[in-house]
Amino acid sequence: MDLDFLNLIFPFLLQGAKVTIILTILALTFGTIIGLISALMRLSRFRILRGISWFYTWVIRGTPLLVQLFVWYYGFPSIGIEFNAFVAGICALSLCEGAYISEIFRAGIMSVDKGQKEAALSLGMTSGQSMKRIVLPQAFKTILLPFGNECITSMKDTALVSTITLVELMRQSQTLDATHFRSMEIYLSVGVMYLIMTSVIMLGIYFLEKKFQLKAQRVKR
Repeated sequence: MDLDFLNLIFPFLLQGAKVTIILTILALTFGTIIGLISALMRLSRFRILRGISWFYTWVIRGTPLLVQLFVWYYGFPSIGIEFNAFVAGICALSLCEGAYISEIFRAGIMSVDKGQKEAALSLGMTSGQSMKRIVLPQAFKTILLPFGNECITSMKDTALVSTITLVELMRQSQTLDATHFRSMEIYLSVGVMYLIMTSVIMLGIYFLEKKFQLKAQRVKR
């Protein structure tokens, strides 16, 4: 490994990593909102809402993210609707994350004993209040780990937006490789940067898990 070369390419890779982080944060933010709405729709007593949610998760989870990116970036312009690479990437990533997060939320909500909600309703809470104050806080403990895994997957999936010309970490590395022809050093450096970023997420989830475990122990005492 040539340290002088690594010092040369590092600022470019760092610039790409910043775009990757922004993509991940936005995709997870919108994806979490979409996922929660979809999960609540799937658990609704209204058949049409359950059907819409099921169809959405079925289509998104059953097709490759790469195809979804191409539909947003290359497909929509063919019918007169154009998105730049950044917007197309965010839309595709957010909808994809939403479908997977929806199932995580749904499983977490279903893991909470029905008696909890019934008790809240008997105390005069509305269905929305019981969900917000009783069910979701308990479900959060169950979904924490799978949600953390989805965060890591989301960050790695951002590499696919390089296929629609968005200059994030992977695209930046491809540009550097085409210029310097030093693939091993470039892609190993990229791998290390992804490892560092995903490790930060892992540590965050670990500390959250420990925090909730401590709270649970205090409640028991």
